[in-house]
Amino acid sequence: MIDVTIVGGGPTGLMLATELRLHDVRVVVLERDAEPTSVVRSLGMHVRSIELLDQRGLLERFLAHGKQFRIGGYFAGIVKDWPSGMDTAHGYILGIPQPVTERLLAEHATAVGVEIRRGTELVGLSQDGDAVTAELADGTRLRTRYLVGCDGGRSTVRKLLGVGFPGEPTRNETLLGVMELTAPQDEVVAVMTRVRKTQLRFGVGPVGDGEGLYRVVVPAAGVSEDRAVPPTIEDFRQQLRATAGTDFGVHSPRWLSRFGDATRLAEQYRVGRVLLAGDAAHVHPPLGGQGLNLGLQDAFNLGWKLAAQVAGWAPADLLDTYQAERRPVAADVLDNTRAQTELMSLAPGPQAVRRLLTELMDFEQVNRYLIEKITAISVRYDLGADHDLVGRRLRDVELKRGRLYGLMHRGRGLLLDQTGELSVEGWTDRVDRVVDVGGELEVPALLLRPDGHVAWVGDDQGELRDRLSRWFGVATA
Repeated sequence: MIDVTIVGGGPTGLMLATELRLHDVRVVVLERDAEPTSVVRSLGMHVRSIELLDQRGLLERFLAHGKQFRIGGYFAGIVKDWPSGMDTAHGYILGIPQPVTERLLAEHATAVGVEIRRGTELVGLSQDGDAVTAELADGTRLRTRYLVGCDGGRSTVRKLLGVGFPGEPTRNETLLGVMELTAPQDEVVAVMTRVRKTQLRFGVGPVGDGEGLYRVVVPAAGVSEDRAVPPTIEDFRQQLRATAGTDFGVHSPRWLSRFGDATRLAEQYRVGRVLLAGDAAHVHPPLGGQGLNLGLQDAFNLGWKLAAQVAGWAPADLLDTYQAERRPVAADVLDNTRAQTELMSLAPGPQAVRRLLTELMDFEQVNRYLIEKITAISVRYDLGADHDLVGRRLRDVELKRGRLYGLMHRGRGLLLDQTGELSVEGWTDRVDRVVDVGGELEVPALLLRPDGHVAWVGDDQGELRDRLSRWFGVATA
């Protein structure tokens, strides 16, 4: 029997698969598409996603294929300087196209033993007390202990479960594609400068894959009846003329797509042995570039918990903390994209609010607050403790023997003991203990979960044992 079947081979599904393999879980990824997509829906990674790659020793391969940016404009396109002194060792945005991200994750997943089955479509599922039965389009069935739907906003898994997906439908649709232009670049820049003053959903820029190849973003004429059907190059020409007064001579498209501004959140993330992650659990406008990042962070939260369940040492409610922690984060992202959508409106009221917020963002605290929200480094889970660090992720602090994140590659818990007097005896198969002192930490000791969030701070062995039991189950003899 398979331990975990993941439906959907995008970034969320692949990240979850690699997290599970850290704990020797047998994983199969089912991907409906026979070939990887070339559609570039995401252009980069935010700070928290960069950190989690670093925590697993994967960051260098992504840095080699991306470009670092320290620019503002990630909240409703309001351009301000990048805040200085952010609480991270990675104070930048990593520009990297989504197909490259998927390729790198897929290569790593395959290398660590994940089975990826392309051209395989899920059409039905049922579950009992022991396992889930997945029915595939070719008539075969798989028995799996758990199944996770990472299959996007139109998730088959979510629909088969009957999980509600309330929210707002698409009101505005945008066309997105990569194509060649005959217009000279100085004309493109001039038109961009003029149109962007009044239309923030418009953009034309080179993608660097060849001379004359551009990424084009332009408002659609309306909302299509079937958004699964891609637009045509003639649709782009018509909308470019309507928006910019020219179609730039667009031709020879590499790919064409459309996206909407629907905002929806799944009513629950778990039904028995079936769970949802990424866009299958939440959809929102792409403002702030948070979608792919939110999915990766879902996977990072879920992976070690689901692995613990498979291994048999998970505390009784550990798997339920996935929804308890991640659903409020998604709800907050939905709210901030709703706010950004209003700020992008050309109506007088929203434009007045936009001008006011632009002034307020000149205050360092306001600018920092908004960018930390977008980049997810301000996320704090409610873990029921008073210390300010508990529930937060910890940045990559310097220790005498190196960097903190270098100690987290195996996806285990970590006790960072600056007293030298504490113990994880009984949990050594799940938690590492490191005695080291870092000048950046003004606490005697702290316990990190495998996802890098602080579970305990203190120096009392009894309190530590309670926290170890809470997150890592019963101690072994």
